[in-house]
Amino acid sequence: MQYKSQAVAKPYFIAAIGLFLGQILFGLIMGLQYIIGDFLFPAIPFNVARMVHTNLLIVWMLFGFMGAAYYLIPEESERELHSPKLAMLMFWIFLIAGALTIVGYLAVPYATLAKLTGNDLLETMGREFLEQPLPTKVGIVIVALVFLFNISMTVLRGRKTSISLVMLAGLWGLAIFYLFSFYNPSNLVKDKFYWWWVVHLWVEGVWELILGAMLAFVLVKVTGVDREVIEKWLYVIIAMSLISGIIGTGHHYYWIGAPEYWQWWGSVFSALEPIPFFMMTVFAFNMVNRRRRDHPNKAAVLWALGTGVMAFLGAGVWGFLHTLAPVNYYTHGTQITAAHGHMAFYGAYAMVILTMISYTMPIMRGREANSNKSQVVEMWAFWLMTVSMVFITLFLTAAGILQVWLQRISTTPMSFMATQDQLVIFYWLRLGSGVVFTIGLALYIASFFVKGETLAVTNK
Repeated sequence: MQYKSQAVAKPYFIAAIGLFLGQILFGLIMGLQYIIGDFLFPAIPFNVARMVHTNLLIVWMLFGFMGAAYYLIPEESERELHSPKLAMLMFWIFLIAGALTIVGYLAVPYATLAKLTGNDLLETMGREFLEQPLPTKVGIVIVALVFLFNISMTVLRGRKTSISLVMLAGLWGLAIFYLFSFYNPSNLVKDKFYWWWVVHLWVEGVWELILGAMLAFVLVKVTGVDREVIEKWLYVIIAMSLISGIIGTGHHYYWIGAPEYWQWWGSVFSALEPIPFFMMTVFAFNMVNRRRRDHPNKAAVLWALGTGVMAFLGAGVWGFLHTLAPVNYYTHGTQITAAHGHMAFYGAYAMVILTMISYTMPIMRGREANSNKSQVVEMWAFWLMTVSMVFITLFLTAAGILQVWLQRISTTPMSFMATQDQLVIFYWLRLGSGVVFTIGLALYIASFFVKGETLAVTNK
């Protein structure tokens, strides 16, 4: 390992994987509750399971992004991290705050949690994905600002590269747009208008910069392709991401009471959003085909290629399926939305974090790559997780199409609950795919403990 301070990334990655496993377990609980309505009730009601599932998703990805930054920023800047001690302090604060928040969700009713945490002082709770109590939100802001200070000082005092600057811009954008989670107007239209400034401009804006930087970093390392070539691709991809993503926010404004022109602006620009993801796929395969070195970490290369393909399918193709206003009118809030969300988050963000972990963890453990036996197990994990996510998406898409027909288009529309009864077969199939996904994640974790002949680390 070239810089000692890069070791700070290790606990962040370990925490990310642990929280990822927790997210999947609560996903399985929700999957059963779709079929057996009173499963684990009243201990874990559906609304609590859903809240924990989505909050763990956000928190483990933030741990993953922070770990990735702490690894790649020193290497790109060619200097040690500004303050490794500060990074470790923020790790424990973030981990403890996140754990206490989850315990709060599970231990007391949400309304009671709001009273106990000062929501009457500044009302920020009760909105999807932003359910965190006020102290947790404040803690996230403090951790984010200290984290940004740490990596910004590292970049400012070291070498500046396109990868580090794009990563830094994405992380600053992540922190800035999260501040809108504190703004909770009583007017529902205004609330939703600015709520999307956090949710959409995260996942379809600044997170894409972080994704691009992480993927470019790994591809530089595993292919040996000239940095200039990869950086040119990176600039084009992030330019298209920002142009389509920022104005494409309008595809959430169709039916909330916003001006009518958003139907056109949102439809046109969000229809362009698959383009940067397609470019990312071409980019990944092109760089691997042009590689100048045959890197021993085959698993990391596989994850990198998979990221491009699955991000394009989930965020691009499945996003485009129901992004146009006349289509979204019928599909919004159905299982089609869930299908898009599952594959997009897995393909674009979960996979790039796993790519980064796959590449960096062996190096931080003193080897260039895990043993061949370990990589075989990891590749099995890749295929089990990826194929099962494809099937989860297909089953949810089928459920969503049937739901739209029975509930929203039919001349004799059925009620929501009556419609759900007709979708049970798809929920069983989705649950089975979720079990396979969990097995794949378990294999991914196990792969790091498989022993075998290893290669010594190099500083390439």
